Amino acid sequence: MQKVLTYILSEEFSTVEVLRLYCSEFENLNVVACHNCEDVTMEIMSDSLLIVDLSDNKPRKMDLISKVCSTYRNCKVIVLSDNPTVSLIVEAMRSGAKEFLALPIIKSEFTECLKRVLSSEKQVNKNNKCKIISVFSNKGGIGKTSLATNVALELAKITKENIALIDLNFQTGDITTFLDLKPSFNISYMLENIDKINETFLLSTLERYHRTSLYVLADPPYFKQADDIKPAQITKLFNTLKDTFSYIVVDVEASFEGKNIAALDNSDMILLVTVANLPALRNTQRCLELFNKLGYDNEKTKIVVNRYMDNDEIKEDDIKKVLSKDIYWKVPNNYFAIMNAINKGIPVSEINSTTNVAQSYRELAKYMADNLYKINLEERYENILDK
Repeated sequence: MQKVLTYILSEEFSTVEVLRLYCSEFENLNVVACHNCEDVTMEIMSDSLLIVDLSDNKPRKMDLISKVCSTYRNCKVIVLSDNPTVSLIVEAMRSGAKEFLALPIIKSEFTECLKRVLSSEKQVNKNNKCKIISVFSNKGGIGKTSLATNVALELAKITKENIALIDLNFQTGDITTFLDLKPSFNISYMLENIDKINETFLLSTLERYHRTSLYVLADPPYFKQADDIKPAQITKLFNTLKDTFSYIVVDVEASFEGKNIAALDNSDMILLVTVANLPALRNTQRCLELFNKLGYDNEKTKIVVNRYMDNDEIKEDDIKKVLSKDIYWKVPNNYFAIMNAINKGIPVSEINSTTNVAQSYRELAKYMADNLYKINLEERYENILDK
């Protein structure tokens, strides 16, 4: 049997010895103790296992984890710490670690952790970790599609995970225009073949945006096809997509039809888009009232103010007062950058990533991803964080 080279990086002699002892019960492990990051860099190989104690020299070790995981895709990393926090777990996982354990090590926890890491099975059921983010407004023309498209692309760039972008504007969908795509398949085709769908089918059928991990599901080309779609089908589609994608971003049509309500019902987060003028804010008020009647949790809906300018007559505090709700995000007004991107069918960041609106989309995607990621990790590592 070929043994898995297992590198232990820790300054604590007792930690190394305990790990050696526990690893010795696995016949397929060949343990090597490393005293510093340089030793690991010289020794590390692909298809190996790296156990890193972050109790000391955290920045250097975190950098090592990132480099090892990007260079050796098959190298699995387990992180240990005597001071586990949500932010530390997020940072370690983002760097490429597969598991996180608190020190001092408990044998049963370490043994189960090793079994998971050495197993070829997926460690996290995507159906549990997938998050659905719907972008909605009951008023058209305020930049909802631009927000959904650009944020979905930024999520793909930041997380490096598979992202689905769905156009639920059944009559006037624009996502394919915004990204200059000509997809061969649309949502009607998917719904007709829903029972045949698997990961391979989705990743080969949905239109992939250039060389990113963003996959687009376009709106139906004919009005009649849209009329035939039922709310229950939307729910079934989302449940199917969850097995393949880490995030599903939905550009929801500006109406309260059953199909759109089904999308909102199934969403983990709703970005409710508005602008700083009285008619738009009144429409946003109505949306919030309806969401309350639908029983949505207050935290589910996030207010995004688009085309925001500091010199607007209606100020940030005015918006909060009118809506009785905090603003989640403000996207700055940059008419020329947005229109240039739309007319060319290119995301804003790919025309000029330094514009204020491109930076805002990027920061919004990162903010959402980090917060949703923290929720997943808090649930997964609840026992560690409670210690």
